[in-house]
Amino acid sequence: MSRIVASWSGGKDSCFACYKAMLDGFEVSHLLNFISMEQRCMSHGLDSKLIVAQSQATGIPLIQRQITWDTYEEGFKAAMIELKQMGVEGAVFGDIDIQEHKDWVNRVCNEMGIIAMEPLWGLNPLQILNDFIDEGFEAIVVNVKADLFGEEWLGRKIDRTFLKDLQKLRNEHDFHLCGESGEYHTLVTDGPIFKGRIKILDSRRVLREGHWKFWLLDILRYEIQRK
Repeated sequence: MSRIVASWSGGKDSCFACYKAMLDGFEVSHLLNFISMEQRCMSHGLDSKLIVAQSQATGIPLIQRQITWDTYEEGFKAAMIELKQMGVEGAVFGDIDIQEHKDWVNRVCNEMGIIAMEPLWGLNPLQILNDFIDEGFEAIVVNVKADLFGEEWLGRKIDRTFLKDLQKLRNEHDFHLCGESGEYHTLVTDGPIFKGRIKILDSRRVLREGHWKFWLLDILRYEIQRK
């Protein structure tokens, strides 16, 4: 097996898992991303065009499908059928330690005859964040739960200062350091697999309510800067 697809949210964990698979010699043929009926990313609520920009910046083709949470599995399986016809044999995911997520991935991939790969599974969350920074990736915070984080966290770069402040906050509130349960979401703007850097030109902070109340960095304008 050498040709795989990356399950891609646009955030640090899916990106880092993709990178690790590439380091292991796998060819990532496509990024697979799901969006809502409002043309927003299912994971963090950003404009779906930002995922297109990541595809352009990395040079990895994108398959983007519109779904609802009720049709997620159906949409995932339909995409896998297409990808198998293109010679894809495996899929890489950015799960870390939520067993329910891994169980779903394993079940659905097994049903589709696709090999599931989880390069971040079981790793220490703090080590993942440190390694992500050390490898030269750049990402910003784009979505935070309002009961844990203030709006001032939006737009912050994932760096050593961020990690220090994150650990301080976790002394007050119990949450996953990598935001594995949706405590916060990120957008990767540069890194070793990027041929161009995404520069944010204009954005606004918006308080929204869904399953919970959250702050969103609504990115209004951006550009891809060639390296």
